[in-house]
Amino acid sequence: MLGRSNRREFLKKMGLTTAGTLIVPAFLQANSRILQPNGKRLVVIQLSGGNDGLNTIIPYRNELLYSLRPQLAPDTDQVLKLTDDAGLNGNMTGFRALFDEGDICILNSVGYPNPNRSHFRSMDIWQTASSSNEYLSTGWLGRYLDSECSPDKEITAVEINNILSLAMKGEKYKGLPVTNIQQFYQSARSAEASSYSGNNPTAEFLYKTMADTRSSASYLYEKNKIFSTKKTYPDNIFGNQLKQVAEMIMSGVESPVYYVSLGGFDTHNNQHARQGRLLKIYSDAIKVFAEDLKQNGEWTDTLVMTFSEFGRRVKQNASGGTDHGKANNLFIMGGNLKSAGFYNELPDLSNLNEGDLDHQIDFRQVYSTLLNGWLGADAESIVKGQFDRLKFI
Repeated sequence: MLGRSNRREFLKKMGLTTAGTLIVPAFLQANSRILQPNGKRLVVIQLSGGNDGLNTIIPYRNELLYSLRPQLAPDTDQVLKLTDDAGLNGNMTGFRALFDEGDICILNSVGYPNPNRSHFRSMDIWQTASSSNEYLSTGWLGRYLDSECSPDKEITAVEINNILSLAMKGEKYKGLPVTNIQQFYQSARSAEASSYSGNNPTAEFLYKTMADTRSSASYLYEKNKIFSTKKTYPDNIFGNQLKQVAEMIMSGVESPVYYVSLGGFDTHNNQHARQGRLLKIYSDAIKVFAEDLKQNGEWTDTLVMTFSEFGRRVKQNASGGTDHGKANNLFIMGGNLKSAGFYNELPDLSNLNEGDLDHQIDFRQVYSTLLNGWLGADAESIVKGQFDRLKFI
């Protein structure tokens, strides 16, 4: 058993104490071995802040759009036309190319009953797959890990972030937050400690956690040496996130889920310029990412889901922006889609609910489809209910 002074010395050496309190840093809170169960992977992209779906997928022939958004709705000659009725924000040329190649399925009016306009609460609902009146402490992807993990079959998911999202947290297992693989590896190595034998539960847990974390760090570090992309990704944080995901995939990291985020979509004012800049960042990066995976034979085993916690109000506000709304569009991308293009009808702007779009597709239908139809898991137990599967895969 570790004595009190030895235990304190060990914790100080590991950097696990501050002001007398035990802390387990994020890089120590990881599962060890990584296993991809069926060879398929899901990449989740979160557009944080509530992206305005009506200025992303634009019903450019709908006169109501221009009457409700006289300064905000783009001129028709600025729209990248996809169909006779719908087009893209003019900054999304990369996205347009993927759409034309049959790699994108657009789902309109996605949401949930009794929606919440709070960023934090609505994001919790999306990340936990809860009802609007239900509060869960585990995420839908974390519960997927719980359902697929066992003592002899551990898997984990990777989030390119320094803080793990609630979506990736299960009761027993959780994803691995990483911003830089080399730094993660060096941090794990610097916290190395001598072997432990004894019956102190806290110390035993810390040693086991360290061993597991060093195993994950070494695995990712060695795998990441295998492939270095030749593609030029956009020189920004989001582009670098997708570049890291692509290199892990091509290096053979056997993770079924990757999670990345792009923030800044809370456009209450000056929306035209702000949202346009963000959509260009998103569109340009996802285009390079798809090309990279295609050229390396990984696109058909990859699905990308892009969501935001809610859409915006249909009517513009007085500050050149939009306020928090309800239903929104959601994108599914990949090389193995059964339904490309528009999955359902554009939103009905003549039939609003207190100025908002009503949802036509429950987001848990999307999750159930991804879990059951793509990852091969028991969607009903993970999403905690029966939701009709969709037919995009």
